[in-house]
Amino acid sequence: MRVDLLTREYPPHVYGGAGVHVVGLTEVLRRTLDVRVHCFDGPRTGADEGADEGADEGVVGYDVPPGLAGANAALGTFGVDLEMVAGVAAVGADGVATDLVHSHTWYANLAGHLAGLLQGVPHVLTAHSLEPLRPWKAEQLGGGYALSSWAERTAYVGAASVIAVSAGMREDILRAYPEVDPAKVHVVHNGIDLDLWRRPTSPEDLERDAATQARLGIDPDRPTVVFVGRITRQKGLPYLLRACEQLPPEVQVVLCAGAPDTPEILAEVEGLVAGLRERRSGVVWIREMLPREQVVAVLSAATVFACPSVYEPLGIVNLEAMAVGVPVVGTATGGIPEVVVDGETGWLVPIDQVQDGTGTPTDPDRFVADVAAALTTACADRERAAAFGAASRRRVEEHFTWEAVAARTVEVYRSVLG
Repeated sequence: MRVDLLTREYPPHVYGGAGVHVVGLTEVLRRTLDVRVHCFDGPRTGADEGADEGADEGVVGYDVPPGLAGANAALGTFGVDLEMVAGVAAVGADGVATDLVHSHTWYANLAGHLAGLLQGVPHVLTAHSLEPLRPWKAEQLGGGYALSSWAERTAYVGAASVIAVSAGMREDILRAYPEVDPAKVHVVHNGIDLDLWRRPTSPEDLERDAATQARLGIDPDRPTVVFVGRITRQKGLPYLLRACEQLPPEVQVVLCAGAPDTPEILAEVEGLVAGLRERRSGVVWIREMLPREQVVAVLSAATVFACPSVYEPLGIVNLEAMAVGVPVVGTATGGIPEVVVDGETGWLVPIDQVQDGTGTPTDPDRFVADVAAALTTACADRERAAAFGAASRRRVEEHFTWEAVAARTVEVYRSVLG
């Protein structure tokens, strides 16, 4: 079976959970299937002009067409999508045509929809987020948000099958797109590479991590709250920063936060961090995107991981923290309760949200206070937090391997191929 995966993100350009998902899924699927990857951000393979020698020959990357350079970002995305459709249609020297296309995120959903129509093959898409539940994206895309929303809806309604990364996400899909047949929406959780994400134990690794922590300004002896994520409305970072004002003075706050969606939210976060630093010591803000090994070093210093998201279909960052043996304080929204077991692998913070698609808490002060209380509880009893962390590792080992994700994904493929 030949499967063409269509994605915005693929190494070396991975910045979010959807990209992590595609990489992990592709690696396992390739053990049994012929998988071709089509992605954004330019050539990847040796056959492509300007590609690095030794690049993955199963991957083709595309640039925005020159005529759309400088246009609205959504138009540039559509341009890449059309290039992808042509790429899927092209039959290589092996003479093998695609049997199925599988797209990830709105960036590639239109490509999957059109490629499926052009080739007469099923289009499967994985839902990592939904445009109707991210209205703040209008700040980024302007009128392009209407285009991204149209492309997503068109793809969902036309898809042969839709994969939701959580049961909560499945409910969101059926609510946002009631035209979609519930029978074709399947839940397949995200996964985690247990070998890459684990707490170091060897003397060499421990020494390396200690050096990384020192370079970043992290004190490993203080109780520590760690946040890892992009600076975007859905991640709830401003709520976390306000909650950190209420933490005991000995608690250290480490923020691995970059790639802001807009100048406005960056300015808001900068102001909150500056105010927090005026009131307390131990506020570490790491703005650059760290390589995985250094993220593991940061997580290894954590007493607890904070996920204050107001919208989170599942949250691969939670799986990464749990795999390193760190408990999670997470919002009880979206797919987070399917990952974090309250009172066993972490603490779930209740939230009542405005039903306008923004995820805004109806009582922001209460939500902030509840986040602060949960983080304080975790940091006050480090022995209990460590026990929750050990339970977290066991949970991801039992439920969130990429092998299990790939097996369930292949079941979906076979169901639409007949």
